[in-house]
Amino acid sequence: THRPVVHTLQREDDTHTARSTHFTIPSLRPAVIHTVCPTVMTSCSLSLSCSYDMVHYGHSNQLRQAKAMGDYLIVGVHTDEEISKHKGPPVFTQAERYKMVQAIKWVDEIVEGAPYVTTLDTLDKYNSDFCVHGDDITLTVDGKDTYAEVKREGRYRECRRTQGVSTTDLVGRMLLMTKTHHSNIVSSTHREHTGPKGHSPWTGVSQFLQTSQKIIQFASGQEAQPGDTIIYVAGAFDLFHIGHVDFLETVYKQAERPYVIVGLHFDQEVNRYKGKNYPIMNIHERTLSVLACRYVSEVVIGAPYAVGKDLLDHFKVDLVCHGKTEVFPDRDTADPYAEPKKRGIFRTVDSGNGLTTDDIVQRIIKNRLQFEARNQKKEAKEIAVFEAMKRQAEGERAGDTAQAAQ
Repeated sequence: THRPVVHTLQREDDTHTARSTHFTIPSLRPAVIHTVCPTVMTSCSLSLSCSYDMVHYGHSNQLRQAKAMGDYLIVGVHTDEEISKHKGPPVFTQAERYKMVQAIKWVDEIVEGAPYVTTLDTLDKYNSDFCVHGDDITLTVDGKDTYAEVKREGRYRECRRTQGVSTTDLVGRMLLMTKTHHSNIVSSTHREHTGPKGHSPWTGVSQFLQTSQKIIQFASGQEAQPGDTIIYVAGAFDLFHIGHVDFLETVYKQAERPYVIVGLHFDQEVNRYKGKNYPIMNIHERTLSVLACRYVSEVVIGAPYAVGKDLLDHFKVDLVCHGKTEVFPDRDTADPYAEPKKRGIFRTVDSGNGLTTDDIVQRIIKNRLQFEARNQKKEAKEIAVFEAMKRQAEGERAGDTAQAAQ
């Protein structure tokens, strides 16, 4: 029998006083549990929305909401074996997924190998008052609600699903190889592939609308303090993944008191140097994905490609870092890092992880048929459950009307 492994993320302000604990369990969907005890946890098992195990800003937003319900969030993450059994083959390995979830700033602790079905025993084992999940539904391989037991006992809470994002949609963008998901492009082709066609209400596609409130919710709101080392990095950070996490963690460790600023390039700029249908996520989506990372202090939305004098002076940058990936020249063929190199503040860092967004897309394309079949199977189960719930609600309303008429 697989025994879950618990990892606590150390914090400078970590205290062992009584507090409310949440438990979240996702395949990529979060579930949260609250507990009042010396060591409280929230296990978050991210359940893939309907295609594969890719952590996106919708999952981060669920974890943010879950953390707000208590003091300590423990996230339980399923094994590859469990995901394959109930949903289909995962894109990321369990080791990659464990580290991705750990990097989300609202997570206090993770449980590796969390059970797919959340029971009262699971909550009690981690001293949790309740679990939290999104307002969609997660089903077992035989179509049963994975939270049925804790719901019956009143130890279940819900947070709102983030509108405008789904794993299904992101996979579709990779497979379609079009540019219609970019922030300034809308076409009939995009509507043809993303319009409503009897989709599950939980995994259907809709367009994400950025708001200032959402950015505020994700941002740290903290300015650099005297004595901080201000480190600047720039890039696309598309499909924010474990390669990005390892790079940012390495950057974070370059100073004793780091204040990491990430410059995100606009969609058109990314497409200029990456080509194809990149970026897969538009600038609004990439902003939230990067802001959710615990190693990031601030994000520059639409940063200039060339790291020039004005930017360095404005943010009082002490160090500029870049990974081992290729540096593409600017439009005028100039080196975009010429100014920081001239100042002697440029540093190439090696995270030891060479995973790129291209690699992820290739994983999807390689197993295209499996992922498409997985999406269709999961969505069919969700539609069946949704229709059954709708019929039950209609029956209850009819009964109430009949009773009122007597």
